[in-house]
Amino acid sequence: MATLIDPEVERQEILRHYRKLLRTAKPYLKGGDAKLIKKAFNTSLEAHKDMRRKSGEPYILHPLAVAQIVVEEIGLGTTSIVAALLHDVVEDTPWEISDVEREFGTKVARIVDGLTKISGVFDYGTSEQAENFRKMLLTLSEDVRVILIKIADRLHNMRTLDSMPRHKQLKIASETIYLYAPLAHRLGLYAIKSELEDLHLKYTDTDTFRDLTQKVRQSRGARNRFIKEFVAPLDDELKSQGFDFEIKGRPKSIYSILRKMRKQNIPFEEVYDLFAIRIILDVPPEQEKAACWRVYSIVTDFYQPNPDRLRDWVSTPKANGYESLHTTVMSQTGQWVEVQIRSRRMDDIAEKGYAAHWKYKDTGAVQPESSLEAWINKVREMLETNNSSALEFMDEFRQNLFVKEVYVFTPKGKLVILPDGATALDFAFEIHTQIGLQCLGAKVNQKLEPLSYRLRNGDQIEILTSQKQRPTEEWLSYVTTSKARSSIKDYLRDDKRAKAEDGKFLLEKRLELIGVEQTPDNLNRLLAHFNVHNAHEFYYRLAIGQVDGREIKESLFDPTVPLPRTPSMLEPKAFDQEVQKLRGVRPDMLVIGQTTDQIRHTIATCCNPIPGDDVFGFETDQGIVIHRTSCPKATTLMSSFGNRIVRAKWTEQLELAFLAGIRIKGSDRVGLVNDVTKIISNSLKVNMRSITIDSDDGMFEGQIMVFVNDTAHLEKLIQRLSRVRGVLSVERFGS
Repeated sequence: MATLIDPEVERQEILRHYRKLLRTAKPYLKGGDAKLIKKAFNTSLEAHKDMRRKSGEPYILHPLAVAQIVVEEIGLGTTSIVAALLHDVVEDTPWEISDVEREFGTKVARIVDGLTKISGVFDYGTSEQAENFRKMLLTLSEDVRVILIKIADRLHNMRTLDSMPRHKQLKIASETIYLYAPLAHRLGLYAIKSELEDLHLKYTDTDTFRDLTQKVRQSRGARNRFIKEFVAPLDDELKSQGFDFEIKGRPKSIYSILRKMRKQNIPFEEVYDLFAIRIILDVPPEQEKAACWRVYSIVTDFYQPNPDRLRDWVSTPKANGYESLHTTVMSQTGQWVEVQIRSRRMDDIAEKGYAAHWKYKDTGAVQPESSLEAWINKVREMLETNNSSALEFMDEFRQNLFVKEVYVFTPKGKLVILPDGATALDFAFEIHTQIGLQCLGAKVNQKLEPLSYRLRNGDQIEILTSQKQRPTEEWLSYVTTSKARSSIKDYLRDDKRAKAEDGKFLLEKRLELIGVEQTPDNLNRLLAHFNVHNAHEFYYRLAIGQVDGREIKESLFDPTVPLPRTPSMLEPKAFDQEVQKLRGVRPDMLVIGQTTDQIRHTIATCCNPIPGDDVFGFETDQGIVIHRTSCPKATTLMSSFGNRIVRAKWTEQLELAFLAGIRIKGSDRVGLVNDVTKIISNSLKVNMRSITIDSDDGMFEGQIMVFVNDTAHLEKLIQRLSRVRGVLSVERFGS
């Protein structure tokens, strides 16, 4: 039964949100700003008056919430608040951009236009979606506020994802982790980045999220006591030295705890830095650096630091503008604690990212060309020079979002910042495209190194070039930056085109020589004979000598001989059918898209889903492939190919067997393997496909592939194995 809505209650609710927005924005408002915000609010209220969100609430609450995030969590001003309030009117109502411009001015109109353009970024097939993403970046390089408001919009959608159907939740959450979280990170919005990652986890791997949230909550009391004791002596000393400061204890996000557990392969209890202590100093800009180091010296007077864990982003800020001094110290209770030391300005930039840069830019506290602006200029350059397909571009851009940096120098001592993992060849292209294309090798710290040399912090690099040098296909495996990659690809593409022209000329001469006419039918005979897919490729191979021109003889063109079959690019994968046979997977095992159609499908080998797992189907040329929603590939598939995702769930049949992997660790003893295999084969009647066990210094680690019916069956097996004497941990793994 639908609940009755009281219009008066709703009106009060809307006004409450609107007043809260004005209260938060008040410190930033000038002259007629409040009037303008009121006008935008009334316009949006009127335009959306008959619309409701999926949750049933009035639509206007969404633009209000986005505007609230924009001012409160990102720290933007009036123009952005107005644009946030109006961000959906052009798309959802009869309003046109020209109306917005007439009523609210060019700046607001340009931002709303940018937001409207990218609203459909992820609604269609891949290339269109990636093309729209490229549009979004073009607006980023014009006015970064477009992206900041888009991130606020996405954050509110993620916070209210509960009311969406499951397949939409998965799709939206995947796009978020694929693009929006890295973008937030790159623009320095750390708090928002962490929340987006946590919300992604909440919807794609709900059980893990719930489990970790509970563990963090349970340890909260002890954690707060620990922070209090840890901070006490620092607090006293800082006061006695006359510092004006604030100390906060900040817990790690659920997503980063899980990432650490997986990366280091440790349980929750062993993640030592569940939180960081942050010391924020109120000091004038010119004293910041010295003050941070003085506080560092006080902290290390009380606690022993770990020399390998000192991070100085005060002297060289990160490329997204982040500045802070991090050290990890040993507490009295034997726990490592991360301490972050920064000024109020640095903290503002760390919390509010790019928006705070603007605020301090006017005061001149930040260098005129901050590294973040250099990055945005780089994005612009990337967009202008990039000829690769939109999807390729999107992938490369993503790789550039999350990377750490490496700081290196030219022979004259100029600092160059490149992504971590960059090579000498990347450095050459960074200096100039032409230097990159003619790069022979490099002198790193006076020593000769190959193109593939990976740069380290502090390296000084001189590039050696030669007029005769030419890029090869192999170079693509030496580079990580998109500038280098796209320059090499452009060169190879042009080179191939030129060679194909030569090949075409050679073929004409050869056919003339043997007296054969150049017809489409004759060309097809050549392609089929030499097993080549298209004419362009054939000409190229002929030019570089991969196809021997002397083999082109008259007899190949005999019309009485039937035309050989041209090879197909899409041979069906016999392997998939083998897997189906091996596992006994039948098409009626899955209810796909709410119907029980007999659809050909296979089980993904990257994550080995079994009945009971949360799964989705992915359409391919060979039928539908079933993945777990927590599969490492799921994010990319859902965000890049949203239109090929099929809802999938298991039926209740349990007589079939599925392959699952179990990782087992413990202390080695005689007869242990025997005990483990006995439990698997005898007591639970599970078939094993393979078992590998390594032992080293009295510890063993094993991987066992077993056939089980579903997650409950697997869980029972894991519980039994963990009771075996000497076994320390048992867990499932993907592939």
